[in-house]
Amino acid sequence: MSDQPAPVAAREASSRGFALAIVAYLLWGFLPLYMKAVGHIPAVEVVAHRALWSLPIAALALLWIGRSSDLLLALRTPRMLGMAVVTAAIISVNWGIYVWAIAAGRTVEAALGYYINPLFSVFLAAMFLGERLTRAQIVAIALAVIAVSILAWERGGLPWVSVALAVSWGFYAMFKRALPIGPNQGFFLEVLLISVPAMAYLIWLGLSGQSHFFGGSGNINAWLLAASGLVTAVPLLFYANGAKLLKLSTIGMMQYIAPSLVFLIAVFWFREPFTVTTLIAFLFIWAALVVFTASVFLSRRT
Repeated sequence: MSDQPAPVAAREASSRGFALAIVAYLLWGFLPLYMKAVGHIPAVEVVAHRALWSLPIAALALLWIGRSSDLLLALRTPRMLGMAVVTAAIISVNWGIYVWAIAAGRTVEAALGYYINPLFSVFLAAMFLGERLTRAQIVAIALAVIAVSILAWERGGLPWVSVALAVSWGFYAMFKRALPIGPNQGFFLEVLLISVPAMAYLIWLGLSGQSHFFGGSGNINAWLLAASGLVTAVPLLFYANGAKLLKLSTIGMMQYIAPSLVFLIAVFWFREPFTVTTLIAFLFIWAALVVFTASVFLSRRT
């Protein structure tokens, strides 16, 4: 029998989960600073290094929790392996767009994409998983559509960075749910699959003399690219282990921390253009998130 009463143990687990999740979201929030530092390197090369250098960190985490048997089962099951190939491909696209967006000075659009993401995930659940949309969710999604329409009108076309990031992450999360292994095992499997073409691509870059890892610049590029494993794997592992100790409503509120930090860095650090029209679009997005989050809390209380 436990030495602590159940409510005390539950509160301690929740506090530990909150600490882990807040570290993950803060790391994701400040990620644009790292991405700007590697902005002179092609996005595909950065993504290849992210996968390759994440592999040993993910492997150590897997050994630490002692769940390598789950991974072996996944490698022997064609359906699970096929689903992991799909999620690995989608997350590669998401990483590539994000890396390119920061380097191209479109961090504000990247922040908008991750604000839209939870609303798009609700839309996907309704479309493909048969979940019914509440009236508040419909209003929130409509407000998000208005925000995107305003930006499309201002810029003469869809803010494709925002849309692509939201869509790719939404489908990634949906397919990830169908992968019947834990988040740590799933992440290792994904980076393992990505590392195969990544290694081939990096070898080709090296042989053709185009590699930034082996280039000049006082070898600073090598250190920056090697650090990509830490900036990729560490927040994901913190999040994976923190989220399972928290209520869904708590995670739902915390997920806005990262895009808020990204937005502030874009406007006040990177000094990206932020017009009145863009502000109006963001006001619609923030209103949508208020409606959406309030509906989650009210439904949980009921």
